[in-house]
Amino acid sequence: MTSRTFMAAASAALLAAGLGASARAAEFSYAEAAKPYKGVSIRVLDEVTPLQEVLAKLVPGFEQETGIKVDYQLLGHMEVINRGQADMLSGRGYFDAVMLHGFQMGQMLEAEALLPIDGLVADTKLSNSNLETADLIERPYKTVAFFGGKQYGFVNWNYNHVYWARADLLNDEGEKTAFKAKYGYDLAPAKTLEQLRDIAEFFTRKKGATLAGKPLDSDFYGVVFDGVKGSASLFSFVNNILKNYGGDIVDASGKPNFDTPATVAALKLYADLWKFAPPGTAEYSLLDVPTVMGNGIAAQSMAFSDFVLGVDKPGASPFAGKFVYAGIPVKADVDPKFASAEAEPSLVAIGASSKHPEATFLFIQWLTEKKQQEALLNAGQGGVPIRESSWELPVLKASANPTLFKAMKDTLSVAEAKPRMPKYLELSDALSTVVQQVGMGRLTPEQGAAEGQKALVRVCGDKCTL
Repeated sequence: MTSRTFMAAASAALLAAGLGASARAAEFSYAEAAKPYKGVSIRVLDEVTPLQEVLAKLVPGFEQETGIKVDYQLLGHMEVINRGQADMLSGRGYFDAVMLHGFQMGQMLEAEALLPIDGLVADTKLSNSNLETADLIERPYKTVAFFGGKQYGFVNWNYNHVYWARADLLNDEGEKTAFKAKYGYDLAPAKTLEQLRDIAEFFTRKKGATLAGKPLDSDFYGVVFDGVKGSASLFSFVNNILKNYGGDIVDASGKPNFDTPATVAALKLYADLWKFAPPGTAEYSLLDVPTVMGNGIAAQSMAFSDFVLGVDKPGASPFAGKFVYAGIPVKADVDPKFASAEAEPSLVAIGASSKHPEATFLFIQWLTEKKQQEALLNAGQGGVPIRESSWELPVLKASANPTLFKAMKDTLSVAEAKPRMPKYLELSDALSTVVQQVGMGRLTPEQGAAEGQKALVRVCGDKCTL
């Protein structure tokens, strides 16, 4: 065969292959793929938030299209963790799939309780070639769904923190003049953690003082965040502050790495912020933060964006429409490679003991595809996208407060799942105690860094990750 003949034959083969792939893409339908599983019932456990409540209304569409019955159960955060993990770890297989946060993956992977979906993805009869996974927001997707060369799902929920502030205060002319006179720069949503600290100090005022030209009838606080002992508070500090200082709780090999100059510097800022936060901060959970912001007794926060959706809407808060949002502030002059924001990308994972993995795989693909995501965001009048293309949807672009979705986009560009730590909960319990003690002024930042290192070594030994 001459080279010209060979090239012509190769081109023809490639064209045929391409046409074949295109034909399969065009031909895929859930109705056709689901024919062998028609009448099958699957159980899926997910977390109840306003986002999932909207999704639950769309699930009957999958049942109608495929003939597969879905028992889509919604429970509270801790119930999903406790019941879902217990079912998967026991091998009972009551649930075919369970929503897992990234922090749960270490324990589940160590126990081999999850079904890798690589074989299902490769099955041309089951795999939706129109799924467009390249459109999934890359960093959260890749860090939550893959491990050790295997895939365990897609990304279904992109929980993420945003910077959240009172626009009416930041835009008040009197406050702007006073702020610039004190700090030497314009008052605006914080872009750096140092600005966050200055704004927190500036707006912390006692009852009777003036705020935006009006006397306060109660104390007002410059910042609010969750300070209760636990993993959520700990990783708000780790991902919103510590990593932006170039630190982390472990090094690249998973070895405990908390006792560093970066940790000491980050803890100093963290302890400073506690001085401008409400007195009950040590008891505040992530659920209390949106309540405080909605009640209008704090100027700014860093909080999960899906909670914002429940507060910043007519009738939910007297300050609805008066907020502004941005990505998480970073340390001034930080190396961009350290930019970080707290997030909890989550997936609906198939259990290793699922009795109906093929039917369940069809369902999780259906959840992920562009059409359903658009329907979900439209039905909820917003939400937290998992796809890049969703940012262009009219329901987000025409939002009454577009800064919220710009903030989500900024956050998700740097957001990633937690490292695979099998002892995540024990580790979080031990380390959050230390960090809280620093915030309350009972340990110095230097003592906190040293005690935190001891706590990590006590829980993990030489390595915290898989």
